[in-house]
Amino acid sequence: MTGPAEKAALDHWYCIGLASAAPATPTANRLLGHDLALRRDAAGAIVIEAAGKTLPVRERYGMLWTTLGEPARDVVDIPEAEEADRRFVPCGSVVVNASGLRIVENFLDMAHFPYVHTGVLGAEPHTEVLHYTTEIRRDVDEVWATNCQFFQPRAAMSAKDGIMTQYMYRVATPFVTLLYKTCPNFADRWDVICLFVQPIEQDRSRAYPVLFILDDVASRTSLIAFQQLIFLQDRIILENQRPRLLPLEPRAEIPTRADASSVAYRRWLKEKGITYGTAERAA
Repeated sequence: MTGPAEKAALDHWYCIGLASAAPATPTANRLLGHDLALRRDAAGAIVIEAAGKTLPVRERYGMLWTTLGEPARDVVDIPEAEEADRRFVPCGSVVVNASGLRIVENFLDMAHFPYVHTGVLGAEPHTEVLHYTTEIRRDVDEVWATNCQFFQPRAAMSAKDGIMTQYMYRVATPFVTLLYKTCPNFADRWDVICLFVQPIEQDRSRAYPVLFILDDVASRTSLIAFQQLIFLQDRIILENQRPRLLPLEPRAEIPTRADASSVAYRRWLKEKGITYGTAERAA
């Protein structure tokens, strides 16, 4: 589905790829239904253009970011990314024929772990999503879910046995979400898993999983393979959801107690006036 994005969607920073992979020769990309032209200038700096206009560029967290609008804030702040003992592991990208908002919402959902990621992130009979706390933090304009916990047979590459994993979810922008989870190697620190979503069209997106983790044992190849496995399992579910666009009306899909983060996320999107990638826009 094509069509221009509204200002509420345009006014954010979007990840469009790995910074180190920025082309030496001109190439094409696409964001929010707009064609992007990427190139390097004579000094080697990355230049991004859309409709003859030069767009702002940021290289942050090893990724390349741009915007088609006028964001009120800079690229999402991830303090953990600056810690010297963390490993930065970009896990490639996956194209999904679904709304980018659906992808973010799926990332927040713990209930599907035992059924979609069986033997890895969940397993029967451990299917209950225990009560957790959700809030829209008005001071930073973000959605958070805290006090989350779920039994996982293999919560990370470095995990030897199943553990009750503690989670915190953070939605920093409509298309940027982060997961802070139990670190098997440190009791007082969190591993950070980011998901940067590039909405190509309303119902087609590219997702970039990126890790900032405290693991000096697992190989880079195995870490990437682990995350790719998880996301490819999710892609099957995402591409079979109907509608592909995210409904925002409360009665469109019936939530349960386990969907508290989804309810908060949808309410926040509606408050912000986001319609790109929603069923309301299609209607």
